Amino acid sequence: MIRPVLVRRDKVVPATQAVAFVVGIAAALVLGLILLWTSGHNPAEVYERMFDAAFVGTDSLARTLERATPLALTGLAVAVAGSMGLWNIGAEGQMMAGATIAAGVAMTADGLPGPLLIAVMVVCGVAGGMVLMLGPALARSHLGVSEIITTLMLVYVAIRVVEWLETGPWKDPESFGFAVIEPVPEQASLPGLFGRANIGTLIALGLLLVFSLAVSRTAWGYELRLAGSSPNTARYAGISLRRKVLTALLLSGGIAGLAGAVQLTGSATRLESGLSNGYGFAGIIVAALALMRPSGVAAAAFVFGAVQVGGQSIQTLGVSSAISDILQAMILFGALMAAVFFNYRIRWSGPAGQASSDDDQAEAGDDTMALEGT
Repeated sequence: MIRPVLVRRDKVVPATQAVAFVVGIAAALVLGLILLWTSGHNPAEVYERMFDAAFVGTDSLARTLERATPLALTGLAVAVAGSMGLWNIGAEGQMMAGATIAAGVAMTADGLPGPLLIAVMVVCGVAGGMVLMLGPALARSHLGVSEIITTLMLVYVAIRVVEWLETGPWKDPESFGFAVIEPVPEQASLPGLFGRANIGTLIALGLLLVFSLAVSRTAWGYELRLAGSSPNTARYAGISLRRKVLTALLLSGGIAGLAGAVQLTGSATRLESGLSNGYGFAGIIVAALALMRPSGVAAAAFVFGAVQVGGQSIQTLGVSSAISDILQAMILFGALMAAVFFNYRIRWSGPAGQASSDDDQAEAGDDTMALEGT
């Protein structure tokens, strides 16, 4: 039976990750153009409106940065776990947990001066994300339970807790019957940069830089990557896999919790069940586009932030904002497909034609499912 086999190329395109990302954007724009045209809209007008809303002027750029900041933090959270071959699917819930703890601190310590209150809220937000991740991390490191299922299930627990707080103990007595939590104190707002952008963007960039250097330049990062790519080699080298799994997942949860605290002290005015706004799930796509590398998360988050801002702006043209979700999905699939074909070539194996030799098939054996950049 003739079947296609992916064989790793001897030479791959330089900067594969960046090139694949650009190809993914181009493919998404072309497919989006076809979608808009067949649905009766003018693609040029729609794309121009999206571009203007996301990039033209300081206000537009500020809105894009405002959107990109939580995407960068949740994308980094997923990427830190992904550096060891783990999948944190629950960044959405950890973000909510971090925001919840930060909001509790704001309501109980509202007498603190602004900078100190913000610092305490941020630290407690990190702790909140770690607490929600603690159960899945222990289950994965000590019992081998899949972190995918446990982290995902806890998303809904975190959201339901906030819904309970909205109608119960934290309900704002001045809400006139509406189920809302009282707003955070005015001094608990991050200083602004320009427009709607705040220093949360700088926090995200700084953290991305730190983890990028840590993963690529330190012994800790090398051990993390080795433990994820070759567990047996890591054991032989004396690396504790249990400790690495626990560390990677807790750090991942803490970063997602930080995203919640930054969102609460930056863009949001109060804790609410919709505060995470899908950023945690979108962070999975951001990390996947970056191939789980912190160095690529910033670019992916910025592009996705621009697509989301542009998607909101086209509603005035009668176009559904869902087009932005479609474009995000197309960017992901386009980039991943491009990465596959940049790193692999197709050989046909089987008795007919013998297009590939036995050596080619042996070469394809271990590498057919791997996806790596250069």
